[in-house]
Amino acid sequence: MQAHAESTARGGGLPVRFILNTFFSGPQAWFFLAADKGYFAEEGLEVTFAQGNSLARAVTTMTTGDYDAGYGDLNELVRMQAEGRRDTPIAVMAIHNRPPYTIAVDAGGRIKTAADLPGARLVSHPQDAAWLLFPEFCRATGIDPESVDITLSSAPHTEMVPQMLAGQWDGIFGFVNTVAAQAIEAGVDPAVSLHHLAWHTHAPAFYGGAMMVTRAFRDAHPQAVAGLCRAVNRGLADTVADIDAAIEAVARRNPALDRKANRARLVGTLALEMGDAAATQGLGDVEDARLETIARLICEAKGYAHRPSPAEVFDRSFLVPPSERARMPAA
Repeated sequence: MQAHAESTARGGGLPVRFILNTFFSGPQAWFFLAADKGYFAEEGLEVTFAQGNSLARAVTTMTTGDYDAGYGDLNELVRMQAEGRRDTPIAVMAIHNRPPYTIAVDAGGRIKTAADLPGARLVSHPQDAAWLLFPEFCRATGIDPESVDITLSSAPHTEMVPQMLAGQWDGIFGFVNTVAAQAIEAGVDPAVSLHHLAWHTHAPAFYGGAMMVTRAFRDAHPQAVAGLCRAVNRGLADTVADIDAAIEAVARRNPALDRKANRARLVGTLALEMGDAAATQGLGDVEDARLETIARLICEAKGYAHRPSPAEVFDRSFLVPPSERARMPAA
């Protein structure tokens, strides 16, 4: 059975309540490796990790007052600011340089490009970040969102993938590496059976996951926020250096973890979502011009009047110096 929460408490540190994007899994390994190596404790922090329901919902969950920090969707944070929410968290460290979102389709089917989507039957989890960003995907690709039929389902991707390949749907919303890993768990070879209409190809301005804190926590504990960034940066560097140790850190929290699938998920995440500019510049910062483009696409797609500035959603003042940032292996 998976535990709901896991604490790094070692006594005497500042408590930090941290909401993750989903259950304890491979693409979160750096948080757990940082905890196991004592990096949070060295910063005077006692971090308690709670499992979340989605990358997008984690941002909303942080507005409840139950959490101080979290791992959420940077694009959803922009959307909430554009909507007029002033209780949103603030992002302090980008984890994904590229968006992880996709519509996975049958590699042998008729859908090859975004232009083939009209008339398609798609399925999504209710709070899937890819589905929430589908209007923006359509805006970027010139597709009419009303031309696509979308079913919402809470079934796991391990069930959705075989059902989609059997013809129940034409495509599945999700993360590229999550869908691929759960296809493996379902006995499907994703490299052979799946084709991706990925956001990083069709709507490359978007980011993905970022570490966030509440504005109240940032204002009250700026040194703790800087410490979180330092500890997670060290965990990221250690994850790149030893993938197997990182997966073991996850498995200690989730003994039922499918190690093979989650190792593939982690390796794929490091390569796809984190392996672009990070290979030479290091992880953590964002490009203001991209945040401005995201805000424009969201406002155009959803009809918001307020276009948030980069400073409203991202505070880079807590990042470690560029020379110390974790880097991905060069492609």
